[in-house]
Amino acid sequence: MTTTVKGTVRGLLVAAVVMGVAAGPATLPAAASAPAASASAPVGSLDPDTAAALAGAVSGLPSAEATAALVRVGGTGGGWRGSAGVHDLASGRAADPDGRFRAGSVTKVFTAAVALQLASEGGLDLDRTARSYLPELIPAAYGEVTVRQLLNHTHGIPAPEFPGTTVEEKYANRFHVHDPEDMVRSAVAQPREFAPGTQQHYLNIGYTIAGLLIERVTGDSYEHQVARRILVPLGLRDTYLPGADPRIAGPHNHGYQTMLLDDGTTGLRDVTVWGPTDGWAAGDLISTTADLERFTKALFRGRVVRGPLLEEMFTLPKVKTFLTDEDAAYSVGLSIKKLGGREVWGKSGSRWGYNTAIAATRDGSRTLVYSVNSTDAKGQDMNKVALNVMVAAFGEP
Repeated sequence: MTTTVKGTVRGLLVAAVVMGVAAGPATLPAAASAPAASASAPVGSLDPDTAAALAGAVSGLPSAEATAALVRVGGTGGGWRGSAGVHDLASGRAADPDGRFRAGSVTKVFTAAVALQLASEGGLDLDRTARSYLPELIPAAYGEVTVRQLLNHTHGIPAPEFPGTTVEEKYANRFHVHDPEDMVRSAVAQPREFAPGTQQHYLNIGYTIAGLLIERVTGDSYEHQVARRILVPLGLRDTYLPGADPRIAGPHNHGYQTMLLDDGTTGLRDVTVWGPTDGWAAGDLISTTADLERFTKALFRGRVVRGPLLEEMFTLPKVKTFLTDEDAAYSVGLSIKKLGGREVWGKSGSRWGYNTAIAATRDGSRTLVYSVNSTDAKGQDMNKVALNVMVAAFGEP
C-alpha cells in the first residue's frame, strides 16, 4: 500500500468519524462541586511506608489539579494498586480503576520498539538517512538526518505548524484532521534548528517520521505493525491505536481541562472526546495501567526488543539540550531521571485531560504506571498529583 492510498483512507475515515461527534462535549461544573471517591484498597506486598505515601499522593481527589488517578507499582520489591477521584464530575461516581486513558507520548516507546525490532531484522538501518527511505518527503536540507537521530531527538527538525495557540483555540480545532505526511511537510519547510546530531530537542516530529518509515519498509500500516509485534504477543487487550476516532472505546474516566468557558468564566470543560491525529505515532495510544505495567516489565526484561539493540533505549546521546547547557535526557524511546539516589528510566505523556507515565529501575526492582486526569495536562510544570506519585514510588529527585 502506498503512502498516497493510506492518506486517502485516513481522510475518508476521519470524515465519517468527525460527522458523528461534531457537537462536542458539554461544559461541566468545577471539580470542587463533585463528591470525592476514596482511594481503592491496595493489593500486594509493598512496604507500609511506601504504600502509605502512594495512598497519600492520590488522596483528596477530585481537586484543583486532577479529577482522578490510577496507579500501579510493581517489581521485585512488592506491588501496590490504587485509584482515587471520580469517573466524571456530573455523576460523581468513583473512578474506574481499570479504565482506559490516553497515554500520550508513552506511544513513542511502542514506536521506538517496533523500529528497533525492524533494525534487528535488517529492515531498517539506524545509521541510514531518513531521506533514503522517504526521498519524496524529506528534502535535501534535511538529507543528513539519520533514523537514530529521529528516535533520540537529535535531528534538528522543528515542529510543524498547528492551528491555534491557546487551549481555547485548540479546543475549537479539536476535530481538525492532521495527516502525517502533511505534518512532515510543514516541519521540513522550515529552517533546521541545529545541525543533526549536535543538540537534542524533544519534539513529536521525529516519531511522526518514524511511523512513516515503519510503513515504508514494511508495506503495512503503522497501527498493524504495533499490534502484530507488541500488542498481540504481550496480550495487551485493552491497548489500541485509535486512528481518527476522537472517542475512547470501552470503560474510561473523563478528562477535564481548565479553560475559558462559553459564559466568559474560567472553569473545567470535559475534553474526553478529542481528535488524536496530531499525535499519531508520537502520541495517540490508548491503554490501561494493567497493560502498560505488563508492557514495561516485558520491555525491561528484553522480551520486546531483544539483544544489543535494547541498549539503544538506555543510551543517551552525548550532546546538550537545545538552547540550554543541560545534558541530553532522552534516549531512543525513553528518558532518564535520578530519583531516590537511583536511575529511573521511563516515559511520560500528556493529552488534554490525561497525564500518563511508565517508569522503572533498570533491574526491574520497581516499576510504576500512572494515569492522572490532570486539569492542565499540558501545563509547563509537572502535575502535582503525578509528581507526588512519582516521588512516593521512587524517592525525591
